[in-house]
Amino acid sequence: MEYHSDRFEDFSLLVFKEGKLFAVLPANKKGSRVHSHQGLTYGGFVLSEKAKLQDTFDAFAEVLKYLNEQGVQDIEIRMIPRLYHLVPSDEIDYLMHRAGGKLLKRDILMVLDYDHKIRFQKNRREGINKAVRHGLRVTIDDNIEGFWNEILIPNLQQKHDSEPVHTLEEIQLLTSRFPDNIKQVNVYNSDGNIVAGTTVFLTKTTVHPQYVSGNADKNKYGSLDLCYDFIINEFSEGRRYFNFNTSSLENGAALSAGLIFWKETCGARAHTIDNYLLPTASYKQLNIELR
Repeated sequence: MEYHSDRFEDFSLLVFKEGKLFAVLPANKKGSRVHSHQGLTYGGFVLSEKAKLQDTFDAFAEVLKYLNEQGVQDIEIRMIPRLYHLVPSDEIDYLMHRAGGKLLKRDILMVLDYDHKIRFQKNRREGINKAVRHGLRVTIDDNIEGFWNEILIPNLQQKHDSEPVHTLEEIQLLTSRFPDNIKQVNVYNSDGNIVAGTTVFLTKTTVHPQYVSGNADKNKYGSLDLCYDFIINEFSEGRRYFNFNTSSLENGAALSAGLIFWKETCGARAHTIDNYLLPTASYKQLNIELR
């Protein structure tokens, strides 16, 4: 995460048990508060799949105690969505309850479950047919620069007066380091011009299009429908979920009806993700005894 070093004061922690890495807390510090890293899509307390319940209680309490001793007043934790878990792992949810964690916000993710796949609805299928009729084609390639400079950045500037969270150089660096986990998928018209694309993040359980954008004709020619149909099927093998990302607005206080409608017509359904605020002094409350 060194590419975030100019924006965040890193405060990531490693927890060891008997000399072996047991857990990781990717984090940054801002004033007297630590955040489970604001530069990451998802933070949270990342556990070894061998982690047992009591050991997790003890490790989390030690993290809180350490932070408290460092003058950190509280920690904000964005929970890891369960679709990314390799094994059941709700220990931290229970600890938030026991230690008096305050629920700051609850976001909605729209998720497709490959084991219970819902077919594209009629309007999405019509979009795919339009794309095929107009000769659009989808490829997995290394043209991140074209997608970033010709599609993504202009769209974000025009619609939201903003920029991608990652710069082009950062996403190229990440792709070079994790070529099996980050794929660029682009849609081209019959003249060979890029008209839409997505930068896809892949984990063992989940397909997640991190950035998705199309040109002004995306609805007319169905470029995004074709793109999503491709990535949903192309990367499904061995994975359980397709994460369409959040559809919340105003810090979780509102929902985007248009985004939710579009994702639901692709077969997605709702999944929640929580953010908690916890005083570090609450480590004193975590002397949980297993009887």
